[in-house]
Amino acid sequence: MEEKEIKILIVRLSALGDVIHTLPLLSALKELYPKSVIDWIVEDKASQFLRNNPLINNLFVVPKKKWKKRKNKFQNFSDFISIVKRLRETDYDLIIDVQQLLKSAVWVGAAKGKRKIAQEGGREFSTLFSNEIIKTDRKIFDINYHVVKRNLDIAKYLGWSGAEIKFPLPPSINSAKEKADELLKEIKNEKPTIILAPSTTWSNKHWKNENWAKLIKTFSDKANIIITASANEKKLTDEIISMSEKEVINLTGKTNLKELREVLSRADIVISPDSGSAHIAWAVNKPKVITLFFSTSRNRTAPFGENYYSVQSDEDCSPCMKRKCRFQTEECRNKIDTEKIINIVNNILT
Repeated sequence: MEEKEIKILIVRLSALGDVIHTLPLLSALKELYPKSVIDWIVEDKASQFLRNNPLINNLFVVPKKKWKKRKNKFQNFSDFISIVKRLRETDYDLIIDVQQLLKSAVWVGAAKGKRKIAQEGGREFSTLFSNEIIKTDRKIFDINYHVVKRNLDIAKYLGWSGAEIKFPLPPSINSAKEKADELLKEIKNEKPTIILAPSTTWSNKHWKNENWAKLIKTFSDKANIIITASANEKKLTDEIISMSEKEVINLTGKTNLKELREVLSRADIVISPDSGSAHIAWAVNKPKVITLFFSTSRNRTAPFGENYYSVQSDEDCSPCMKRKCRFQTEECRNKIDTEKIINIVNNILT
């Protein structure tokens, strides 16, 4: 009997790392339903990492950045209605709320679908918009259960029996390769390349600037050192470079996500806090990734496998899962010793 086409909608709006963590679910769904049509609704920033993905048929982009800046909120509502109308042109067989917050559940409720699936324990009454709730042994936001495994539990519930974790990425584009060639033209090919990506949106995830500077001082003679961050983190990276008193290749604000992916794929080592950069480096599966965890849990979001190293702050309150330190001390940011990271890098390089 010929397999019936299955229409699936994935609802995972943000953030970049969480969207990347959902890619193995996308791969598993395609394995389970080879003839499926899979759509995805996502916010604008993270959409850059999903565009032209061969496993995604339609990408619905929520322009959150534009909505926040726009003064005319009526126009935002008009945009929302327009996206809803496009969504409702398809009657989905499966709608999967991976995010399980109110902002994702709104789209689950707006879309047409026979089975609207969520896991037990969603926040902000998000499960009210789903008609099929998956019972789980662990809480959905359990800090000791990896989010990739949690997402794949949905695929297993639907009948997927695979074990391999895959990150299906769109092919690299020529313009990104050319930009990376230009940005990295000064590197010395006889040396390994280390990329430092020190910034993230949570201040409570940041390591101390002097620690990054010490890494630069330690390895600047042994390796090509690159530092990267978004344009609004220029002050941070300038301070780190100034403290190091060394020459580095500073790519702050010089790449979009596709170009950053290409740059990271050419590194030997990437060192980063729990951030989008760390997860992109994991997804491209080329560099060895060292991820630093302070307020968040490595058990939940760290890269795992032979090429990945995660270090958790040993402060008693870590992980607190808070954007800002509730004690206003941020002491956990001191509780990863620079020498520990230096030793990991030296072991990789030997």
